Amino acid sequence: MGTFRVIINRLAETFGRWSLYSLYAHFERLVAMIITVIISVVIVVTIVHLAHNIFTLFFVGADPLDHKVFQTIFGMIMTVLIAMEFKHSILEVWARDGSIIQVKTVVLIAIMTLARKFIIIDLKEVEPFFLGAIALSILALGIVYWLMRERDDRISAGRYAAAEGNVLTAAGGVRSLEKKKLHRKKGHITRGD
Repeated sequence: MGTFRVIINRLAETFGRWSLYSLYAHFERLVAMIITVIISVVIVVTIVHLAHNIFTLFFVGADPLDHKVFQTIFGMIMTVLIAMEFKHSILEVWARDGSIIQVKTVVLIAIMTLARKFIIIDLKEVEPFFLGAIALSILALGIVYWLMRERDDRISAGRYAAAEGNVLTAAGGVRSLEKKKLHRKKGHITRGD
């Protein structure tokens, strides 16, 4: 219920500031709203389906520790988490009036999707080449995500350092920019704070 309240609040805010946006920005925000509602419905339906499947498995007497049952349950849970992360990324865009496409979020969702694939995959039925390809894909996406996070951390540190009157060095450290004032005092030059 909280998700729908957030959606209603965002809709009210968006329409309240409608004149501040360009025509394309209006279109982008409208599409984001529609996608958020659709994803919310998909999440609710998926959770109901997941709960139904779990109760059915327990009433049938299936062993939850059985490998196939475990794969099925956690594959469905990962699907819900992926959908929630996607919806969260769109809601985050609304909160800060940013761009719709956040590459870092797309990379994170791709990593989660490949992790889900690893969970539900039956190792007896796939080729080793396929497993290697998925592993390399996760590794490459992980490196990209790490590099983007490092860049964002440096940008944030640079903004913080600038606000504090410091500068970020090339090595990532912070150097003070305290200006030393030169004072002439009785013929001597001294440094003052």
